[in-house]
Amino acid sequence: MRRRGSERGAGLRGGRLRLQRQRPAMGQPRRPASSAARGSLQHLFLVLLFTGPFNCFASYSRATELFYSLNEGLPAGVLIGSLARDLQLPGWAAEEEMGAAQAVAQGPALSFSLASQGLGGQYVSLDNRSGDLHTSTLEIDREALCAENGAGTSPPAPSPEACLLLLDVLVLPQEYFRLVKVKIAIRDVNDNAPRFPVPHIRLWVPENAPVNTRLAIEHPALDPDVGTNGVQTYRLRDDYGVFTLDVEENESGERTPYLIVMGALDREARGEYVTLIFAEDGGTPPLVGSATLTVGISDVNDNCPQFGESQLNVTLCGNSSTGARVATVHALDADLGSNAQITYSYSQKVPQPSKDLFHLDESKGIVELSRKIDGDTPRLHRLIILANGPGCIPAVITVLVSIIKVMMRPPEVVPRFIANEVDGVVYLRELEPVNTPVAFFTIKDPDEKYNVDCYLDGDGPFRLTPYKPYNNEYLLETTKPLDYEVQQLYEISVVAWNSEGFHVNKIIKVQVLDDNDNSPVFSQQLIELSIEENNAPNAFLAKLHATDADSGERGKVSYYLGPDAPSYFALDKTTGVLTVSTQLDREEKEKYRYTVKAVDSGLPPRESIATVTITVLDKNDNSPRFINKDFSFFVPENFPGFGEIGVISVTDADSGRNGWVALSVVNGSDIFVIDTGKGILRAKVSLDREQQSSYVLWIEAVDGGDPALSSTAKITVLLLDINDNPPLVLFPQSNMSYLLVLPSTLPGSPITEVYAVDKDTGMNAVIAYSIIGRRGPRPESFRIDPKTGNITLEEALMQNDYGLYRLLVKVSDHGYPEPLHSTVMVNLFVNDTVSNESYIESLLRKEPDINIEEKLPQISIEPTHKKIESASCVPTLVALSIISLGSITLVTGMGIYICLRKGKKPHSADENLEVQIPLNRRINLHMLEKKPMEISNI
Repeated sequence: MRRRGSERGAGLRGGRLRLQRQRPAMGQPRRPASSAARGSLQHLFLVLLFTGPFNCFASYSRATELFYSLNEGLPAGVLIGSLARDLQLPGWAAEEEMGAAQAVAQGPALSFSLASQGLGGQYVSLDNRSGDLHTSTLEIDREALCAENGAGTSPPAPSPEACLLLLDVLVLPQEYFRLVKVKIAIRDVNDNAPRFPVPHIRLWVPENAPVNTRLAIEHPALDPDVGTNGVQTYRLRDDYGVFTLDVEENESGERTPYLIVMGALDREARGEYVTLIFAEDGGTPPLVGSATLTVGISDVNDNCPQFGESQLNVTLCGNSSTGARVATVHALDADLGSNAQITYSYSQKVPQPSKDLFHLDESKGIVELSRKIDGDTPRLHRLIILANGPGCIPAVITVLVSIIKVMMRPPEVVPRFIANEVDGVVYLRELEPVNTPVAFFTIKDPDEKYNVDCYLDGDGPFRLTPYKPYNNEYLLETTKPLDYEVQQLYEISVVAWNSEGFHVNKIIKVQVLDDNDNSPVFSQQLIELSIEENNAPNAFLAKLHATDADSGERGKVSYYLGPDAPSYFALDKTTGVLTVSTQLDREEKEKYRYTVKAVDSGLPPRESIATVTITVLDKNDNSPRFINKDFSFFVPENFPGFGEIGVISVTDADSGRNGWVALSVVNGSDIFVIDTGKGILRAKVSLDREQQSSYVLWIEAVDGGDPALSSTAKITVLLLDINDNPPLVLFPQSNMSYLLVLPSTLPGSPITEVYAVDKDTGMNAVIAYSIIGRRGPRPESFRIDPKTGNITLEEALMQNDYGLYRLLVKVSDHGYPEPLHSTVMVNLFVNDTVSNESYIESLLRKEPDINIEEKLPQISIEPTHKKIESASCVPTLVALSIISLGSITLVTGMGIYICLRKGKKPHSADENLEVQIPLNRRINLHMLEKKPMEISNI
């Protein structure tokens, strides 16, 4: 890069200073040579020394120009140049000696700013303090920049590659003020490929073009880049061995490609050549553009007419009529257009009588009989015919015509058409009835001396019969209905012959016209379709197809849905495409059946009907569904293992494998199992309500789909109580314990109590107390409350009532079908004191002689409030409610089960009714709701 500067001060009027600097790296200005700079500065110092006194009143101003250059397309932030460094402003003088990294600005702070934000200011950013110029975020495109004519662009430069950005920079403060004109030359890079202005270029070359013929290609490639980055060369993909390319450059540097003919061309062998032309620039790497080049070979008259044969022999009857065609000659010319135009003429060697007898069509080469042949006409004629082309020697063919003398003339057939006839073709509609007349034929004998007969030759539903009472008149009519779909055209001949064997044919063509006599026909009358449920909207079902044998509009078929089709099915009228606009749900409806119609466009229209059946295939889109979310089963305790607890009903709306349901117990699988097929819940072991009164299970139902769907349900198994536990006496704790009763105890005073509990619930846990045996001086003195078990004194004790009283108390529940009970001995010692304890203990050890008194306690049946487990109230109430609602079957089963169980126990009646409490039994009193009374063993 190079920088050229000029300064103008108050003391240097008209003076100009040019600084030359070494070439820096890309984006940096040239540094001035130190020797030249120092010399210039010395001269400047001397001038200022002499003119200094006069400068105090002069304004300090300078004007400077800086030149930079950089490549187009650089990113933002690339350093273009430093104005302060390149202008050698104060504070930067030491940069040459100290280096840029150590230079320290001295003197007042400088300020740099753009004088105007023109086009150039968009592409650069100026540091206001350091004066560094960098590229901005707006990328510089040289081709776009130099194509503009707005502000900021340079005037035309001497070099075609010149593209300048102009900037005006102001340097402040006032004592250093100057206006710096910065010019930035934008260097081109190869960022554009050559491009042809048209994609298809066509050239015409005459087929007789000599070798080395040059043809300019009028649409050369354009490349916005300049210099070597512009278009440099052209080449062909395939030159076919007859073409090559050359490039010529004019004075302005424009390159034009030329097509050069390198071999002989023949349009008759090949009429055109198609290839690709490539334009390549000189960049690194080079860029290429292409276009299709078609070279057409234009015709020249280099071929002459030629006949395929040299002689044509023709035989002509002497009775031929005027205008009869004798022969047709045809010559070929391989050229095109006017070069191939051929005219026919007789040679001068043809006698004039022959020319008069036979007429020659100059353009078509047809030879016709121009007049009748009489007896004086020569029997042999040699017609020499010339084929003439432009600038060519005529081609020659000889037509040798031999005339045969005929003694008689053949019969004549004269038709008179009844049906519509055009140019010898009779038109009949296919719905015309049988015996429809077609034409009359009149048979004539030109010599009027021979008998003439007539018959019909050819296939078809036609007959030719004499038309009475006239002679030589025949009627042509139909014998069967015509069917356009079977045959559209008939060709028949009416043959007339005379008794001498001469005959003539009259060919008649009958064209059958179509009527709308066919209805559309579906390829299938029953169209069976299937589609998976949950289909996408507007899903394709089928393309219906019906054919109509009629032609034209009569055979055009339209499709319609029947009235029984649901509204969400659609049938395209033209294509017959059947779709469904909504999702189908197999669980809602599995099969659809409706009709479709195919209607033709005839008048009146005809239609046919087909039936469409659609089967909706199942997808696993439904989870198994339990009849209830929660199931509750009531089972008597001690129910046998693997007995049926209940049936869990579950359904799945899907079908097939998707509807198969397998059940499993999610929790409690070590106790309960479930029959997958029948849904029967069973317990592996016998259940004891006293150990656990209820069970909560979760049952999972899984279907057979892929992927499988599942659901769960809650199962509550409630155990119904069976009277399998006798009351348990908690107080007194021993049959050997006793209580001292003072004689002064007042009647009605409570003495003690019997306290018992029952592990069963409901009626099986309602306890009644009774004294079934007594022994003592006056045993009737004591009574027991049947509900509470409290023992009270009934009568006042006398002197003779002292002694030991033994009361055998029976504690019985109200279980069904038979209550259970326990007994306990209550010992009361009536005395003022206990003087001999061992004596009392000896009495207690003796077996008491007590008579059993079986009296049922007269109490109302109420459940005891003395329960061990308060949590058993809920199942007890539920069980009582079920029993009260009349679950007779369940209760009966329980009774039978209990009876069977009792029958299996080999115990005596006494053992079954009485349970002795061991004297040393330990009872956890913390489990009781009521603490037993403390008693003292005397």
